[in-house]
Order: sequence, then structure tokens, then C-alpha cells
Amino acid sequence: MLLRKYMSRIGIGAATVDLVLEKDSYYPGETVKGNFFIKGGTIKQSIKKLQCDLIKITKMGQQKVYEIIATTTILTHEIIDSDDRAKIPFEFALPENLTSSTDSLTYRFKSTLVFSKGVDSLDHDHIQILTKS
Repeated sequence: MLLRKYMSRIGIGAATVDLVLEKDSYYPGETVKGNFFIKGGTIKQSIKKLQCDLIKITKMGQQKVYEIIATTTILTHEIIDSDDRAKIPFEFALPENLTSSTDSLTYRFKSTLVFSKGVDSLDHDHIQILTKS
């Protein structure tokens, strides 16, 4: 039991998060809908928060510039037992002023399950921003 506790603190056997979106292409101002699926790990863990960032990634030559457009906190201070499952609805209104996606400009949601003790669990979901006609 003690070994599983320490392993979960370094991310092995920890609870995980997966954001599943209804689709992957959106227009500026549209509402993104989906669900977070949280799966318990090998031991009971204290979740500090579930946070989701909308990130704009701009490629400039060999470098990438990451800009957080918006952040939302979905869940705070919960306990998840080992092998528990949770489904949490997700809705996010995209800003009206988003630039359309290109080869050098992309967007993604970064979901972070933050634990009171241990390594955060991450999930990345790319979305495409379309041009409004």
C-alpha cells in the first residue's frame, strides 16, 4: 500500500483526466461542449482542482510561442477513490476575436487534474478555429 501511495505521487497509478469534445472544429464565439472523464488511480487521492486552459500556439520558425487565452476551473477539492469513475459536463464559450487556425497558428485545450500531493495529470485536445463567412 505504501509503495502504491508513493508511486501515485510521481504519476504512476494516479487518477487521470480525459476531455472528450463533441467535435474538433469551431467558429469564434461558438460554445465548445463535451465531457471530462476522470478515472481513479490505484489509491484514494485528494483532487485540489480540475482546470482547463485554452491555449494559442504560434509557430515562429523553429520556435513555438504558447499563449493562454482563457482559463476555467471546473472542480475544486474533491476526493476520488481508487477505480472511481466520474463524468463532468464541459461548456466553454470561445472568444469572438479568435484568429482562424493555420499551419502556423493552432489552438488546444489543456486539462489539468491538480492533486493535493503528487504529479498533475494532463490531457491535450486540439481544436480548429474556422473562418466566419
